[in-house]
Amino acid sequence: MQTRLADVLTRLKNAMALPNRPDNPAAPVLLAVSKTQPADAIAALAAAGQLAFGENYVQEALPKINALQALGLEWHLIGHLQSNKAQEAAHAFDWIQTIDRAKLVPLLARHRPPDLPSLNVLVQVNIDDEASKHGCSPADALALADLVAAESRLRLRGLMAIPAPHEDPQQSTQAFRAMRDLFDAMRQRHPGVDTLSMGMSGDFVAAIEQGATMVRIGSALFGPRIAPQSRESNA
Repeated sequence: MQTRLADVLTRLKNAMALPNRPDNPAAPVLLAVSKTQPADAIAALAAAGQLAFGENYVQEALPKINALQALGLEWHLIGHLQSNKAQEAAHAFDWIQTIDRAKLVPLLARHRPPDLPSLNVLVQVNIDDEASKHGCSPADALALADLVAAESRLRLRGLMAIPAPHEDPQQSTQAFRAMRDLFDAMRQRHPGVDTLSMGMSGDFVAAIEQGATMVRIGSALFGPRIAPQSRESNA
């Protein structure tokens, strides 16, 4: 696992030097997608130096978060958030990357405990308008971001997307570029935003070239897995 982590970090570093990459001062953040992984596998990766982890399902994540509390890990929800899970998510996670509708905003703000820092939030965009994917439309993203920014218990950090898989790399590049354009528009309205979360194990180099500041990597770190057919893959 340590070898896989070192390999991914090397590929991230190399991607930063690609000639078409926008000028970003910091290296992209690596988010290890730990859905379906047991707590001991997460602990092993944490021992190798990886401290930020992404989970798809609130109920699957809670036992891991509790079991590994002493490690000081940073937890991101990267799967679709149901309204009835908003209270648990607001308590347990450091980041929610999948805000895709206005209803979630006051729920998360209301339930974020006052003794915790403001909850980091990304607006999820369905950039390719896929019927099977969650996320707001690009046209609605900035208005949704305005709602987040108005809540003191939430901290607007930027955008997240899961572009459609394409055999033609140029099509993926277009989706990533469209997300970068939307991110730049958001930063004009909200200068404090700093995170564009896009790119997974199979396409994160292309995402970094187009300006990703966070990539979500699962199989390249933990090894291949077979995702349930009915669940949306975010890594």
